[in-house]
Amino acid sequence: MGKMILSALLAVLLAFPLAAQTSQQAAPKNPFSAWLLKSYTVNRNFLAKSAEKMPEEFYGMRPGSQQEVRTFGQILGHLVNNNYLACSDAKDGKNPGQGTDFEKVTAKADLVKALNSAFAYCDGVYAALTDASSMQMVQMTTDDGGKVPALRVSRLIFNITHNNEHYGNLVTYMRMKNIVPPSSEPQ
Repeated sequence: MGKMILSALLAVLLAFPLAAQTSQQAAPKNPFSAWLLKSYTVNRNFLAKSAEKMPEEFYGMRPGSQQEVRTFGQILGHLVNNNYLACSDAKDGKNPGQGTDFEKVTAKADLVKALNSAFAYCDGVYAALTDASSMQMVQMTTDDGGKVPALRVSRLIFNITHNNEHYGNLVTYMRMKNIVPPSSEPQ
């Protein structure tokens, strides 16, 4: 996980100055955090549209019969859990979703509402980010519930990467039901 975050951060940091040099527009005050907000927003919108677009009758579907593979709804619940966790790590450590396992929520309306709430919380975290604050150290929650120091930006990049990974899962589920995913809709 650490190597993936470091590789993604390094690629962004190396590519960003080249992109900035070719731009004819005035650079925003915080170009890196502005780029990060845009990246997060595009993906979060695809996820939110996927949750809305998939009929409730398919929220319990999983490819195959392996119970360890998450259903469509469980993936959404997992995303709710993770977005609250990642953004609370990046903000102040106080997780507003703590105490609820959203993977156990099954109703579409409840999952859509929870996903939108988690995204609204993260929207504020990404919007408040500056290039300077992105380089501050925060405590990142590990898989075993422990804490390790990390750059704020690494926690937020990992969140985007994680969201993208699961968007890929959702796309597969949607395609299995002949539903065009949001990223493939005509612009």
